[in-house]
Amino acid sequence: MYRVGVDVGGTFTDLVLIHGGDGTTRFHKVPSTPHDPSEAIARGIVELIEMNGLVPTDIQHIGHGTTVATNLVIEGKGARCALITTRGFRDVLDIGRQTRPHNFDYNVRKAEPMAPRKWRKEVTERIAADGEILIPLDESEVRRLAEELKAEGVESIAVCLLHSYRNAAHETKVGEILREVVPDAYICLSSEVLPEFREFERFSTTTLNAKVGPRMESYLGRFLQRVQEAGVVHEPFTIHSNGGLMSVEAVRKFPVRTCLSGPAAGVVGAATVGRAIGRPNLVTFDVGGTSTDVSLIVDGEAMFSSSRSVAGYPVKTPMVDIHVIGAGGGSLAWLDDAGSLKVGPQSAGAVPGPVGYGKGGERATITDAQISLHRLNPVSVLDGKFPIYADAAKQAVREQVAEPLQLDLETAAEGIIRIANANMSRAIRSVSTERGYDLSEFALFAYGGAGPLHALDVAEECGIPTVIIPPEPGNMCARGILLTDISFDFVGSEILLVEPATWNRIQQRFAALRVSADEWLAAEDVAPEHRSYQCVIDARYVGQNFEVQVAMEHLDEGSLDLFVEAFHEAHKKEYGYNVPTRQIEIINCRMKAIGAVSKAPLASLEPKEPTQPDDTRRVYFGSTHGWLPTDVYRRANLGPGVKIVGPAVVEEMSSTTVIRPGQRLEVDAYGNLIVHIA
Repeated sequence: MYRVGVDVGGTFTDLVLIHGGDGTTRFHKVPSTPHDPSEAIARGIVELIEMNGLVPTDIQHIGHGTTVATNLVIEGKGARCALITTRGFRDVLDIGRQTRPHNFDYNVRKAEPMAPRKWRKEVTERIAADGEILIPLDESEVRRLAEELKAEGVESIAVCLLHSYRNAAHETKVGEILREVVPDAYICLSSEVLPEFREFERFSTTTLNAKVGPRMESYLGRFLQRVQEAGVVHEPFTIHSNGGLMSVEAVRKFPVRTCLSGPAAGVVGAATVGRAIGRPNLVTFDVGGTSTDVSLIVDGEAMFSSSRSVAGYPVKTPMVDIHVIGAGGGSLAWLDDAGSLKVGPQSAGAVPGPVGYGKGGERATITDAQISLHRLNPVSVLDGKFPIYADAAKQAVREQVAEPLQLDLETAAEGIIRIANANMSRAIRSVSTERGYDLSEFALFAYGGAGPLHALDVAEECGIPTVIIPPEPGNMCARGILLTDISFDFVGSEILLVEPATWNRIQQRFAALRVSADEWLAAEDVAPEHRSYQCVIDARYVGQNFEVQVAMEHLDEGSLDLFVEAFHEAHKKEYGYNVPTRQIEIINCRMKAIGAVSKAPLASLEPKEPTQPDDTRRVYFGSTHGWLPTDVYRRANLGPGVKIVGPAVVEEMSSTTVIRPGQRLEVDAYGNLIVHIA
């Protein structure tokens, strides 16, 4: 049995093939096809099958990460979206939280609502905060509005009624009428997408889900068709933002949950590898073609967040806590109006790509700087399958950066890389030292096609003593998809003071969530013996505005005291203090339903003969060292226990690692490169 993981990136689509028995792993890359990502996926799967002498029926599992939903939001290419809400609340999306993206820059404006005002309709109804129906739903009014929206060619409709998280009766009825009157429209109910306290975030998340839903449905249809045409009979799964897998049907209903699909897989994979090699504290460092994603793993577990902003739109759904900046191999180098050198966030993307790729790119990028300094192979990459046009890359850096700034080529290229490294280091500090973590106690886990090119410099700048580079780091997100389980998060708002008289209601709420979780797992074909559940309570001190999360292993009669103690500890960890005499208020009850998926073990390396360099080339290591003759190693030839002292370059199909003079590298039993920063 073989399992395939696929991660669609901005420049390349990465694929991993793992044997379900012994963990033997094969890697592959194909150029991404931004106009239709499913083209690259299908091509990569077919090539992977052919390269390894398999037949399509050998593939028993496909998991894939996608950026389709995120790109639709960023590019504003979603469906014609409408919103139906309670009378008087038409402008919740405009009013928001009355915060500005940048307090002191009035040229930066808030993102326009996903549903324009002309398609935001009000209906007569009202439900109180306790769920009581104050004003019955006017069904005839709903029908009239549905006819209006149908006539205007609306493709999707979000339904967000006041306090529907407490009582979904009116939303359910509105949904029934809409499906009857506008059968071709994509309908989203906030009571299904996010049955949670806080109206603005619920409105925003549900509208975003409706905005991307029709296009996501279309993409999934093409994806399924292409996979079936390739001969694979098993329906693929998609990884979503909390690091778990969902079926295609679940993604069709909740596409907003895939906004961090690919990056979440990399963090899950990094945590799994870190636990296996005894490195529970990691900073994940994923540098691709267009962005750098950083996250923190503490005691072997990824950090999670219940909300974040996607292209300026609040999204409230459980997700791996990842900080993203616009710095990747394709990031453009440019001069601002004052003549200062800038790098990113604009990117050359997959098409036309960096100048050195010879695909029509004309503007200098970080990749072109790496080629100019010979840190990246100036002849070819991807095991010789992808030619590099070094002269063109050097000319672009020289004409666009070096000559305008009156610098030589090496200084200009080094400057591009150093600026990118500074931006990456700042992102790492934002998820670590700014939250009270000591980076000297962490290792930097570097992956992505460009991660190992930058990791050692960034680690030195941040004071991180060790860098870990997994095998084929450019395919780590695809590999991580095969190291995760099926999962889905359920939530219910239950705003109560914590006291013995109310604890029973919390237990009842979790019992109801358990029923929903079991129904979902059954729909995902997860056998009862493979099911597990994680319970979390959002709570705060009375008078506070935001909550901390408290994980609960048990919710029996004696669990109240355990919760109170755990809450005070969690509050102190989050804010630096607690007030044991102050009353606690519960806001949300959360349950993660998990369906265990069989996973191949991490494969250890076979012993090999002592390794000699496969090549030598001159590489530029900054003004201190200049150009140095540097040994170049093929990573496939490095066996466990091998030790190398820099300068050196380690090349593999998906990435390149550059070891500076004085830095020490060793290979562990699983093939990870462990680099000690001098």
